[in-house]
Amino acid sequence: MVAVTVIGPGSIGSAVVAVAVRGGADVQVLGRTEAKARAAAEPLGASFGAVGDTLTGDIVVLAVPFDAVEEILGQYHAAFRGRVLVDVSNPVDFATFDGLIVPAYSSAAQAMQSTVPEARVLKAFNTNFAATLHSGVIADQPTAVLVAGDDADAKEALLGVVRTAGLRGVDAGSLKRARELEAIGFLQLTLGMREEISWTGGLGLVA
Repeated sequence: MVAVTVIGPGSIGSAVVAVAVRGGADVQVLGRTEAKARAAAEPLGASFGAVGDTLTGDIVVLAVPFDAVEEILGQYHAAFRGRVLVDVSNPVDFATFDGLIVPAYSSAAQAMQSTVPEARVLKAFNTNFAATLHSGVIADQPTAVLVAGDDADAKEALLGVVRTAGLRGVDAGSLKRARELEAIGFLQLTLGMREEISWTGGLGLVA
């Protein structure tokens, strides 16, 4: 059985927990407080704890805002060695909401890989709204989860969980493609903020 740890029990983190449980994974949820993690974990039969507890997942999903990533990477730096580390952040400049705060030639996920080179970093879930991860559909199409990364085995491990959960898992290419995924995520957020699309919808992928 695949073991997944989700750090961050907010809306997107809780949605990833639901996907991982449906995908047959043994799931651990860690939050700033144990109470927050419990609220996301208990209804789905997942274990829970507080940030700082020992990681149980071979796949660790960092479902925290971009500005909280550095602290988590520092806290668990040694523990991430050899693990699959999934970045779901969208590094939006929230002061202007008019761009990303990472260099145009890079991405949040690539910066993460540089910080923890021993981890196998993937970019995923940042182009999904939480509601469509829970429902599993956008309109009449399965929700598509785009996964970018340089480690083929790491991608297949995550894609296996996603597909078992009934979603459409798509290999989006190397970790360099995280830049494009973050741009798509940003565009989708701006459309949602302008009420051009619903938070229960989003951008879909038609085969």
